[in-house]
Amino acid sequence: QVQLVESGGGLVQAGGSLRLSCAASGRIPSTYAMGWFRQAPGKEREFVAAITSGGTTAYADSVKGRFTISRDNAKNTAYLQMNSLKSEDTAAYYCAAGRVVRSFSRPDEYIYWGQGTQVTVSS
Repeated sequence: QVQLVESGGGLVQAGGSLRLSCAASGRIPSTYAMGWFRQAPGKEREFVAAITSGGTTAYADSVKGRFTISRDNAKNTAYLQMNSLKSEDTAAYYCAAGRVVRSFSRPDEYIYWGQGTQVTVSS
């Protein structure tokens, strides 16, 4: 059983940066992608970014050029570097892992989920 634990969230001013980490307690199969989603109060969970074990990445249009996803397969850890943060980036951020077949942006493609870490951007 794989457990995902996010860390690195917090309060930051607009224009600032944060780096989120997602550590897996067990080994993530090499066929699994790791992704980040976020959910703001009253809104649906939305895709942020994803990365395969081979390094292929995908991003939501809203974060392209500002966020960077990376992955250390040896450490079973994924990261999300968030720069130029905006107030609209405020949300709970969730890490996920799964054997994505159809689309990185579909939450139902991921079978393992973390508990989330809160990111709050003050304007």
